[in-house]
Amino acid sequence: MSSISEEHKVLPAQGKSHVLRTIIVVTIILLAIGGAVWRIHSNNLTQTDQATRSRAAADRPIPVLVATVQKKTMPIYLTALGTVTAYNAVTIKTRVDGQLMRVNFREGQQVKQGDLLLEIDPHPYEAALAQAEGQLAKDKAAAANGKAEAQRYNSLYQAGVVSRESAEAQQSTYGQADGAVKADEAAILAAKVNLAYTRITSPINGMVGLRQVDPGNIVHASDATGLVLVTQLQPIATVFTLPEDQLPQVVQRLHKGEKLVVEAYDRSDVTLLATGSLLTVDNQIDTTTGTDKLKAVFPNKDDMLFPNQFVNVRLILEQRPDVTVLPASALQNGNQGTFVYVVGADKKVVVRPIKTSITEGAQMLVDSGLKPGEIVVVDGQEKLRAGSTVVPSSSYGAGPGAGGGGGKRGGQGQGVSSAPDKAGGDEASPGKSGKGKHGAAQPDQPAEQPQGKHHHKSDQGTPP
Repeated sequence: MSSISEEHKVLPAQGKSHVLRTIIVVTIILLAIGGAVWRIHSNNLTQTDQATRSRAAADRPIPVLVATVQKKTMPIYLTALGTVTAYNAVTIKTRVDGQLMRVNFREGQQVKQGDLLLEIDPHPYEAALAQAEGQLAKDKAAAANGKAEAQRYNSLYQAGVVSRESAEAQQSTYGQADGAVKADEAAILAAKVNLAYTRITSPINGMVGLRQVDPGNIVHASDATGLVLVTQLQPIATVFTLPEDQLPQVVQRLHKGEKLVVEAYDRSDVTLLATGSLLTVDNQIDTTTGTDKLKAVFPNKDDMLFPNQFVNVRLILEQRPDVTVLPASALQNGNQGTFVYVVGADKKVVVRPIKTSITEGAQMLVDSGLKPGEIVVVDGQEKLRAGSTVVPSSSYGAGPGAGGGGGKRGGQGQGVSSAPDKAGGDEASPGKSGKGKHGAAQPDQPAEQPQGKHHHKSDQGTPP
């Protein structure tokens, strides 16, 4: 009976534990469901807030840089890397041995042909000349006496007093004396030449470099090192190479008698250093590189070019007048082809498909789709879509010397566009201000300037 009572007491306790566990599990599930619902609701509120902010940001005007499409003459040119070489370069060496007495030039001085540069001690050569002149006088006297003796022996031979052999021997003695006189005259000429070599003059017009030997040193004609280098800088030459595929269009123009203009820019391809003309094309192509050498000549009146200087060369093939030009940085590529953002009078942008043909430097020739005077966006396109309101900046390339579609830069060309701190429609990556070719650049946002290659197109952006 006692065991049955204990079993009845255990069963109610187990039932209470089961109910408690069920309540706890249900409570946890309800809390989890409530948390999930709250999280979803919070995310929806966040997304709604972000969408509202995005719409508000999209409705705000976007600051951009703009440029004006222009109608102008555009040069078509080939680009190359060149090295400046002296038109003439002469290493001055001594042709006689002796002590260097005087240096009659200032290092870096401009000299003319015939100017006295250096003097070598002339005394040994003056003495040699005097000795040769004395020997000539002696041999002339002997020759005169030999001539008289030969004449007397010839008369005696005619009278039958002396033999023929004696007369001929005397005539031979006179001939030897006469030959000695001629040798002495040649020795005098040689001595005068050596004496003249003690005065070293400039063989060309040019600039003298740093002297290699100081006065007081003994110099020799066999010395490998020269005394000084004289280089002709006016005019000056530049040697550059072009691929063999580009040679025909150059040679054809040369055969027609055209004078092709060549421009030399500095290492950064920004500043125009000099303008000259193409002189010649080398007579053979380098098989290892597939290129040929060309030589251009520059007047170099302002001495902007120096031998061995690196320059960027532009060989202008033709000038295309009255063509529509825009900065290459304005061009965008998308699924529908190339397009630009055109700013309307209401400050809203319109997506305009265009067709282009040739890119020269920072400028692009437009075949269709744009008219001169229209304003296009050149920087900040990644934030735009059709109908966006913009705040255009209108100082792009303003002022003389700005821009210059493939033409002279660094204050040499005419501006083609207008936006702040940029120039000449430089091609820049989206959202960054490129370093201008004709004006100041934003120091914290540099960009690469494209090389002036034919048919080079921008790959910026995607259509909205």
